[in-house]
Amino acid sequence: MSGNALFFDLDGTLIDSEPGILGGIAHALEVLGHAPLSRETLLPWIGPPLRDSFDALFAGDAARTERAIAVYRDRYDTIGWREHAVYPGVAEAIETLRADGRTLAVVTSKNERFARRIVEGLPFGDAFATIVGASDDGVRRYKRELIAEALSRLALSAACCTMIGDRRMDMEGARQHAMRAIGVSWGFGSADELRKAGADQVVDSPAALVAQVG
Repeated sequence: MSGNALFFDLDGTLIDSEPGILGGIAHALEVLGHAPLSRETLLPWIGPPLRDSFDALFAGDAARTERAIAVYRDRYDTIGWREHAVYPGVAEAIETLRADGRTLAVVTSKNERFARRIVEGLPFGDAFATIVGASDDGVRRYKRELIAEALSRLALSAACCTMIGDRRMDMEGARQHAMRAIGVSWGFGSADELRKAGADQVVDSPAALVAQVG
């Protein structure tokens, strides 16, 4: 394995997954009889564990949260997982890093079954040594735990790895492992959010990311 492994977040880092995620949330709210929420309200839901966002919305009503998750997953399983686009320049960056001999992994709070299906369908999906996502029961869903799982699967130490993502959770998870963290500004979080959460660097393009980790 390469001595400089790179862990990539998925939503907002490799792919723009807004249509599938927000479409699924809107569908779940409609089925549960909840008033629609605006795009501006829902955009911050992309990144954190979805279970936590529903739980906050439903004031801790566990049964309602589980129902919403089930409805969301049903739609996502059918069409939502296809509703995404790869960010410009990402494919080229991944191929460059693969050719450079880097160990690459996806570490996302998205359900692992969906994450695997999405990544394996990408033109560069076979570049990743492993794909780590949230467990079906939600027990493993926070970035700290997801990073720990990736380190375990790949038998790597955090000191030789870098977490790359677009939200504060990515940066905070890396910091909890004393791991290098690089923020990307083309996703769903701002450069200010990323820096405040402990990003070592924030890059504005996939090409700049390649240069930064080179």
